[in-house]
Amino acid sequence: MLNVLKAGLVTVFLLTSVKAMNAQVKPLDFKEYDLPNGLHVILHEDHSAPVVATVVHYKVGSRDEDPKRTGFAHFFEHLMFESTEMIERHTMDKLISGAGGQLNAYTSNDETVYHFVVPSTEVRLALWIESQRMRKLQVNAIGVETQRGVVKEERKNRYDNVPYGGWYEKMQNHLFRNSPYAWSPIGSSQHIDSASIGEFVEFYNEYYQPSNAILVVSGDFDEQLVKETVSAYFGPYPKAPEPRRPQFSGMSDSIVSARETVEDVKARLPRLFMGYKSISVNDADAYAIELLSTIMSQGESSRLYKTIVDSQQIAINVSLSNQLREYSGMTLIVGAASAGNSLDAVEQAIDVQLKDVMVGGVTDAELQKAKNIAEAQFVGSRTGMYNKALQLASYYRYYHDTGLINKELDRYMKVTREDIQRVAKRLFENKNRVVFYYLPSKG
Repeated sequence: MLNVLKAGLVTVFLLTSVKAMNAQVKPLDFKEYDLPNGLHVILHEDHSAPVVATVVHYKVGSRDEDPKRTGFAHFFEHLMFESTEMIERHTMDKLISGAGGQLNAYTSNDETVYHFVVPSTEVRLALWIESQRMRKLQVNAIGVETQRGVVKEERKNRYDNVPYGGWYEKMQNHLFRNSPYAWSPIGSSQHIDSASIGEFVEFYNEYYQPSNAILVVSGDFDEQLVKETVSAYFGPYPKAPEPRRPQFSGMSDSIVSARETVEDVKARLPRLFMGYKSISVNDADAYAIELLSTIMSQGESSRLYKTIVDSQQIAINVSLSNQLREYSGMTLIVGAASAGNSLDAVEQAIDVQLKDVMVGGVTDAELQKAKNIAEAQFVGSRTGMYNKALQLASYYRYYHDTGLINKELDRYMKVTREDIQRVAKRLFENKNRVVFYYLPSKG
């Protein structure tokens, strides 16, 4: 009786919590327009704090690279902080930090994104630097050679010299073999080493164009001033031809099945890496798959943790995550065996849980909790100027609907238990699975 009462109270709490949060979610106001050269501009005013975030989202990632010249998109993430026609080397970060701001960037398979967060009085400085980088970057010997060394060192520290460092690249290569998603953004050191300055210039001119970018300004600014500034700084650049795009046709139809055991001298624990070919970010099932991931893996009450880690103690940790991209995706399951247990035992225990959700589905309480978490994350993504700027750029880029930022939560709330069970079958009943066992080795 106590357990039944407790479960009922949890369900009531989750329902009440979701309704309360729903009342707090206010529509995000924004304006958007295109410059004649194709630059898409999104403006979101928020005068709650004297801060402005600018985001420039370039529609270029590792997928756009020549397979024989991987790492270019990530290389430019670094090179764009070098110098321009009017900004000397080693001064860009000083200009921003001296103004009390912050700057950074990241690269993925589909995008390269740059941002500044500055006091509202310095919005024109941030826009000027971004306009300089867009078409006036100096792609010269000193900058290129400096960043070659930086990128190679980053690869060593993040991939080559760490335990299990190569698993993610190997997983991509197996799941997306012979496609533009077959390599990671970090790319190959050899490719970067052997590339000429001319090749880098060609890549810059191909993809770093106004028509291939989205500019978002979010925060405490004057709309007229920002519009005039954007027009003055970015407007003079001519419209470029549509850049070359990779072909993804037929990728979802290929069957992938692989299994490999790797002895890793840096590893301390046996670790399992399991990957399934998944769906694109704009697939209608993306919301159900995200909720399924939460039910299976998020928190100590999730299915994988409760059974495999807490109850059976076969593994010390197990996680399930989704990597959804513009044209496809991966669902990844990672687990480390506990003392006295094998990776085969971990894999079998995971398979039992996957089969259980395919056959028996999920409970009302599990789905409601997952929706509650989704709503909390949705609300959290709308706090802070930078987060909102990122979201606005992404909704326009991947859904061609910036207004989805105010409507997407409804799509999570409409997911049913039947949807969860159906997508679990769609995801896990196929043969698109790759399994790696990483075992400690004395070398």
